[in-house]
Amino acid sequence: MLYYLLYSLRDHYVGFGVFRYITFRTIYATLTALAITLLLGPWLIRKLREHQIGQYIREEGPQSHQSKKGTPTMGGILILFAATASTLLWAELTAQYVWVALMVTLGMGAIGFRDDYSKVIKKQSKGLTGRGKLGLQIVVATAAALWLYYYPPFQTTLMMPFLKRLHPDLGILYVPFAVLVIVGASNAVNLTDGLDGLAIGPLTVAFATYLLFSYFAGNARIAQYLQIAYVAGTGELAVFCGALVGAGMGFLWYNSYPAEVFMGDVGSLSLGGALGSVAVMTKQEMLLVLVGGIFVVEALSVIFQVGYFKMTHGKRIFRMAPLHHHFELQGWSEPKVIVRFWIIAIILGLLSIGTLKLR
Repeated sequence: MLYYLLYSLRDHYVGFGVFRYITFRTIYATLTALAITLLLGPWLIRKLREHQIGQYIREEGPQSHQSKKGTPTMGGILILFAATASTLLWAELTAQYVWVALMVTLGMGAIGFRDDYSKVIKKQSKGLTGRGKLGLQIVVATAAALWLYYYPPFQTTLMMPFLKRLHPDLGILYVPFAVLVIVGASNAVNLTDGLDGLAIGPLTVAFATYLLFSYFAGNARIAQYLQIAYVAGTGELAVFCGALVGAGMGFLWYNSYPAEVFMGDVGSLSLGGALGSVAVMTKQEMLLVLVGGIFVVEALSVIFQVGYFKMTHGKRIFRMAPLHHHFELQGWSEPKVIVRFWIIAIILGLLSIGTLKLR
């Protein structure tokens, strides 16, 4: 909205032409989302406490977590509001990819909200059934994947890291592939969200990485130079990613150890879905495994743990899954686990950016 209002003044006042630059608007989208989150954070935390919207802790979880029971949750609402408002203010709203990203983010957020709401009303750690939650996620992701499939400029080819001449065209099979990426990312982030600031830190790094990927993919010259797919219009996704980076940093202010508020499923499911959708639209789906390596490993630790437990009738690979709990039970303090995972996330983000020239 501000983009159209301020850029229209370029013919009358000096300096307003700068609003046409994606880089400029991305910076201010980041700062706007950060400011909104910092300003509204105390108010939201106070309201959540007044309505007794607190976290319920699984009894089978680490005993050190039982003291967190009652901490305000559903703070992801703040992230969604700040990121959405900032995107609408600074993005060029004719860009179709921005609307797809917002649809997935808010759709997954609605599912997470319903799940969190069920937990608060029933006063237990279980919300929606696993099948019910997964089914709703698939519906949201399928809607986005079908829209992209039938959107003429969008291609169904895959860009393979390190293999610049290999571009397999999946055709209609791209739809279930995109659904897998979006739903997988959503659930992987959800599984990672178990310690104070553990999920939002790597998420902020991942969105900062895809901010660059979006800008590169939407610029024909840069895309050609880097030998990556040029996807016209995805440059505006940099504004969207910037808004999420700002909202993530602002939320971390209150979510860092010891957390004053948790994001809940309304935050983790929506942000994971947002990350997956941006990866699909920028044609960097395969690199998501590296960019979001923390989330991938956390999800795999749960899959392997459950599978091994069933096959061996009670034996375990890890002391507890997801993986961050394993390290806690090995004696690592919670802040140590969190910061070390952040460091790994930063390293993975840098490695991902470095692959752009290894084609």
